[in-house]
Amino acid sequence: MKAAPEAQLRLLDLQELDTALDRLDHRRRALPELAEIAHAENRLRELGDALVAAQTEISDIDREQKKAEQDVDQVRARAERDQKRLDSGQVSSARDLENLQSEITSLQRRQSDLEEIVLEVMERREEAETRLRAVEADRETGDKALAELTARRDAAYREIDGEAELTKQARAGVVTDIPGDLLKLYDKLRDQQRGVAAAALLRGQCQGCHLQLNTVELNEIRAAAPDDVIRCEECRRILVRTKESGL
Repeated sequence: MKAAPEAQLRLLDLQELDTALDRLDHRRRALPELAEIAHAENRLRELGDALVAAQTEISDIDREQKKAEQDVDQVRARAERDQKRLDSGQVSSARDLENLQSEITSLQRRQSDLEEIVLEVMERREEAETRLRAVEADRETGDKALAELTARRDAAYREIDGEAELTKQARAGVVTDIPGDLLKLYDKLRDQQRGVAAAALLRGQCQGCHLQLNTVELNEIRAAAPDDVIRCEECRRILVRTKESGL
């Protein structure tokens, strides 16, 4: 392949711009905020699960408390009915009086036990509410932290995208100075060579693979026409001759 020396030199400008774009793309994908956002989002998911669990626990306790209070009301109502019967004098049999008094005493003990259960349930509900408030506070803090991280990420994106846009505009200007067949080869090598398709020959060394060319290779390059497109024998990148090539 042949191309004017000036066009070959423009490959180095193009390579520099493409390398800058690659760096910007890597910087965009490797922003520290991205890992922090992923951690924050995972933490918020955990807090969301904890929030549901805390709310469910309170709901369960509320049902338990309602049932316990209903039990207390039922026992109290029954004890009050028995006490009214006792006070009314409707029961005259000594045996029936004894049984009624015994039942009232038993109901009072049962009521006391149930009231203890209600108090214990209320204490558990208070503890559950404390846990719920703590989870809600953590979630609020997490939401604020995520919002701040997202804002920082978006600001970094805008900065990087702005630099990339300017670089792309400069690249478009360089591309017009490079023949189509040479540009096609360059693009093909970019895919094959991890982004670096053209490298300068600097003091007898390929700046693509950083290997020193031997005497035979340098002599072949010296003998080549100025418009010959040279390839590095080692890495197969386009080797661009400059004033500092050492030829």
